[in-house]
Amino acid sequence: MQLLIVDDEVHWVDNLSMNKPWHTLGIEQVHKAYSAREALELIDTHPIDIVISDILMPEMTGIELIEIIRERDRKIKCIMLSGHSDFEYAKQAIRHSAVDYLLKPPSDAELLGAVGSAVEQLNADWEIVSSLERTTYALRENLPLLRGRLLLDALDGQKMSTDEWERKLTSYGLPFTVGSCALLLVRMEEEFGKYRNNGQPLIEYAIINMAEEVMGEFLEVWGVKEEHGYLAFLLQFKPQAPPVREGLLEKLATGLQAKVKQFLKGSLSIVMTDPFRFPEELPDAFSRATAYFRQIVGDEREFVMRLSEPAGPAEQGALRSLYLSPSLETLLEAGRWDEAEEKLNGVCDELDSHWSESWEHCMETGFLIAASYTNLAHRGGRTLESLLGNEIEPLQRGEAFSSIARLRKWSIAALRLLKEGTSNEVKDNRSSYVRKVQAFADKNLHLDVSLRALADHVNLHPTHLSKIYKIETGEGISDYVANLRMERASQKLKSTDKKVYEVGLEIGYMDPAYFIKVFKRHFGVTPQEYRDSGK
Repeated sequence: MQLLIVDDEVHWVDNLSMNKPWHTLGIEQVHKAYSAREALELIDTHPIDIVISDILMPEMTGIELIEIIRERDRKIKCIMLSGHSDFEYAKQAIRHSAVDYLLKPPSDAELLGAVGSAVEQLNADWEIVSSLERTTYALRENLPLLRGRLLLDALDGQKMSTDEWERKLTSYGLPFTVGSCALLLVRMEEEFGKYRNNGQPLIEYAIINMAEEVMGEFLEVWGVKEEHGYLAFLLQFKPQAPPVREGLLEKLATGLQAKVKQFLKGSLSIVMTDPFRFPEELPDAFSRATAYFRQIVGDEREFVMRLSEPAGPAEQGALRSLYLSPSLETLLEAGRWDEAEEKLNGVCDELDSHWSESWEHCMETGFLIAASYTNLAHRGGRTLESLLGNEIEPLQRGEAFSSIARLRKWSIAALRLLKEGTSNEVKDNRSSYVRKVQAFADKNLHLDVSLRALADHVNLHPTHLSKIYKIETGEGISDYVANLRMERASQKLKSTDKKVYEVGLEIGYMDPAYFIKVFKRHFGVTPQEYRDSGK
């Protein structure tokens, strides 16, 4: 679970965040905010579960903050702190469903007891949603299976008239209409592998139920497991959804990710599409979303990414072992490299046992493998030769297909080179995000370079831009911006005669007192003392 502490007194927030045994209550991450507006920004970019907030703060009170939180997310539990025993404040806190109202400074027993109560309430709420009893009941019902089959047909591009679609949607009790929708594609990561032979359908139904719970306030949700192994969710905004919807899908997807990890102990990676017209544009959106996992997400885990690059449709073939679901094309497209290697070995084993004397079967297999590899390279904007290097020569000379043993050796070696090349492609894409962020921050340090502004600049969700940046650079974006500001401030103090408040304004600090405080915390002296010592 994630906890947010909000207070305009910096030392109070820092003390609560660092010196309390939050981990004993199941709190995995503690966020800090020094104003209500900063708290709302964190709530927008992180799946916050519990908020501890002071009541008397400048600009916006804790009561006003909890009121806005209730409008955005009814599931967040709030605990209010106050230095005054004011019954009117307590009444307002209760009216907004606060878990507790504590006087400052609360004892450890009071504070941990209040957070413990909030944790118990959250657990009770989500255990109902994620319980196997509920998912078992859903699995026994025929209607969900019929709905799932209909969505699979839609993903495959089955042709039906608009009237027939509307009739089926109505008869299946699906509150969708022909028109604008979005697609969410979810990959269950390796933690769920232990259920592969026992209980996998129940876990998948649990995730579908949790998606309906997390997103159901604003969206119609229709989910199914498809042949690639992903969970696919068709989404359509409800009439009561907020008019400003920018970032809402990313936030809800991040919330689903957090709840599945918390209650089902497994991680998800998620790709979402921009709006398209359902049903006719759904197959193309689905094909592009599956390709996006390989092109951007790659081997990394726990991402929420918005689809931005196209990819072509998957191809099919006839050789039995090679084209049993999932096909080699599907595995390559999804970046499931180990499974692809297992499949290739299985195909060669079948050739050895059943077609050892058939050159045509070996040639057919080789051509289909080579076609899959070539298609993968071309979808990434590369040539097969550029990815394989010297391993292209056996293919060009036809030696790769001359025997089953050579086919096995070549196809496995080529697969590993493709994996390496694709991983570099993913890294290059992430590096480009880092370069764009740093260039924007460098040029606009005097303006808004918050995580939200930087994420908007590169068209990513803030949480996942943070992850990409940390993977590539080893530091957080906020640390980079803070250090850049201090570096720029030191340069200006040394090389110009500008007043301290002017230097602060030029690097993004509107409040001179706050700039002085931050500068002293970084350098150990005030800006004026720093300038004087330089002289």
